[in-house]
Amino acid sequence: MTNPSTPDQPALNLSHIEAAVDSFFASTGVKPSEEARELVAEIMLSGLKLVADGADTGQLKLVRTALKEMRHAYRIFNPYRGTRKISIFGSARTPPTDPDYAMAREFSRAIAHAGMMVITGAGDGIMKAGHEGPDVDKCFGLRIRLPFEAGANSVIDGDPKLINFRYFFTRKLMFMAHSDAVAVFPGGFGTQDELFEALTLIQTGKSNLIPVVLLEHEGGDYWKGWEEGCVLPLARRKLISPEDRGLYSIHHDPVAAVAEIAGFYRRYHSMRFVGKDLVLRLQTQLTDAELTIFERDFRKDLCEKDTTFRRVETAPEEEEHRELPRIALQFNRRAWSRLRAFIDQINAAPSRVQS
Repeated sequence: MTNPSTPDQPALNLSHIEAAVDSFFASTGVKPSEEARELVAEIMLSGLKLVADGADTGQLKLVRTALKEMRHAYRIFNPYRGTRKISIFGSARTPPTDPDYAMAREFSRAIAHAGMMVITGAGDGIMKAGHEGPDVDKCFGLRIRLPFEAGANSVIDGDPKLINFRYFFTRKLMFMAHSDAVAVFPGGFGTQDELFEALTLIQTGKSNLIPVVLLEHEGGDYWKGWEEGCVLPLARRKLISPEDRGLYSIHHDPVAAVAEIAGFYRRYHSMRFVGKDLVLRLQTQLTDAELTIFERDFRKDLCEKDTTFRRVETAPEEEEHRELPRIALQFNRRAWSRLRAFIDQINAAPSRVQS
């Protein structure tokens, strides 16, 4: 077996790739930014290193297909960057006669009226109900190709916003990468997988903090059983933090679920890291009195030692939403559930909201 550090190993680094990348861009007429140029060179370098590392044909095909799926999905989603979106998960087996089907249709109609686009898995059941509520121009379908599944549901079939995936992991990435909220209806293994994927990514800071609402018809016991049988035993054994239960909420009223999602963006807008700072972009700036209260209640849990909340100007590297007021903190990158509670308090504060 050849040791990777031996002289026989090909010498591969960015300096070998960048000139070729420049030539490719020049021949195609594509004019990248300097950062895009460097990133594409790194992508090509990774591909060459896969071969040098001895990746077999199957591994190379997996990487190729995953990259093609992601590129195609980004191409479909990118024209709608300015519109908030919600992912709706639930069972493909739920029949139209089920009250949860009717609730999913009502919820998706209401959330579309609130200005959001709907993303579902493109199958039947809850997914089809999620597409029936809004107009189809407000819907995306992320279909996974399965041997026992005939195709997309009749609502989204043929629409240009229907995206087909071979791999679950690329499909789930696209769900979470483009979601400003998640709604989950009763379902089986796939639904639970999607729910726990969302909660895990949010709890660990690997995705944006977004509201997660769990819905079912009045009188249903699916989510009560899930919470009592799964979540509460984890909490009792201290395998999750008490605040982690605040990452989701259970609803039997679709209007209340829509109101919670809309309320999450009442005053809070979005976040991003800038250097050491976590910057929260807001619809309206916090007052001095509000900052004092929030420092008292949240600084110890959220901020690195000897730091606090402060108002900041827009950083040069922030390309989006430059007009919005901001606060920054040196976040400890651990207390994501507590950060959600902080955002909830910002939204609950009585300061006036821009019309």
